[in-house]
Amino acid sequence: MEKLYTRDIYGKTLVDLGKQDSEIVVLDADLSGSTRTSFFRKEFPERFFNLGVAEQNMMAVSAGLASCGKIVFVSTFAMFATIRALDQVRNTICYNNLNVKIVASHGGITVGEDGASHQALEDVNFLRAIPNVKIVVPCDAEETKNAVIAAYKTDGPFYIRLGRSKVPTIDKKKDFVLGKGYIVEEGRDLAIISCGIMVYESLVALNFLKEKGYSACVVNMPTIKPIDENLIVELGKKYKKILVCEEHQVRGGLYSAVCEVLGRRCPVNLDCVGIKDEFGQSGSPSELMEFYELSSRFIARKAESLLRQQD
Repeated sequence: MEKLYTRDIYGKTLVDLGKQDSEIVVLDADLSGSTRTSFFRKEFPERFFNLGVAEQNMMAVSAGLASCGKIVFVSTFAMFATIRALDQVRNTICYNNLNVKIVASHGGITVGEDGASHQALEDVNFLRAIPNVKIVVPCDAEETKNAVIAAYKTDGPFYIRLGRSKVPTIDKKKDFVLGKGYIVEEGRDLAIISCGIMVYESLVALNFLKEKGYSACVVNMPTIKPIDENLIVELGKKYKKILVCEEHQVRGGLYSAVCEVLGRRCPVNLDCVGIKDEFGQSGSPSELMEFYELSSRFIARKAESLLRQQD
């Protein structure tokens, strides 16, 4: 599978959209080289604004521009876009339901060597509780492009979470549709619902499960809010056992969203793979995926344990 930076595709998609619509403006917090908004800055310097290391102010400025009719894409690292600037995201952007698209890079544990201070593991949790904002965690570069285009075409606030590292391209993807998940791989014994880089890890986990005689259905759930309730309920009725995988705290993210749906509509035997109430630390992305038990072999191990449980 080809590996690509999702942030590269984000930068290129911004340029394409900028050529189509002169109302698009882009803001960054002195990290345009990392977030790849530098691509837009080079093409449209008059529509690019570097707000410096002042993320709270950047969010307030983005709200002001959106209130004047601009379509605003605003980027920095996920930690700074959400946790540092949460007040402004809530009270200036989301409260007023403004057309601001927050596309944050460096989300999750795979930020790697930058360590706990830069590893946003709670970002989806914070934003899920805020009205009006839509939350998307693409699984690869192509889905990133489609999610950014969907955000451009859809009024209101967005949070699109991207990573730092290159990610494999998922071959069996369907076109991105806001608010919808889909089955990537069919299986008979349980369903594995994942988002972001965990979709690929879940697909790799199938090889370990096949060695034990199990077959699993892998589901990509790129939109965390609004979540695809109908698909989740269909999976619950069919499989009775569901494993949810995310590169995020297990409280407040995809796992919580799935639990909320199944708890109300279709209780099942449910478990999760994710960060379990811990901070991150410095290390290579692969080392951290192993240390925090997020990699494919741990997904397979948790799935096997779930399958062995009595209904």
